[in-house]
Amino acid sequence: MNPPDEIHLSALRLTTHVGVPEVERATSQVLEADIVIRVAERFEAMNDEIAATTDYAVVATRLQALAAERPRKLIETLAAEMAACLLAEFKAVDVTIELRKRILPDTEHVAVRLVRGI
Repeated sequence: MNPPDEIHLSALRLTTHVGVPEVERATSQVLEADIVIRVAERFEAMNDEIAATTDYAVVATRLQALAAERPRKLIETLAAEMAACLLAEFKAVDVTIELRKRILPDTEHVAVRLVRGI
């Protein structure tokens, strides 16, 4: 059996307020997310119809809006909310999300990664 087909969004920029200290949440930050959406229907069965697939432009806009909705202390919280949104609102059978934040000195970024499925 073949694995599910995947849609990837790489380095999606999300503007949000996140951080444990209140002073850190006071200023917006740009996080980056790599998102893998696994879909139930094989690509060749979609017959070149946008309605048959997951519209990645709509996904990007929805996740950006979700990130901007409210402040959070943890990037873990935002990653979990993003996964729940993709599973509930889009044609995903499972998702993988890596969410990155540039915050610590001497590191490029910190990241969390999760895999969720229906």
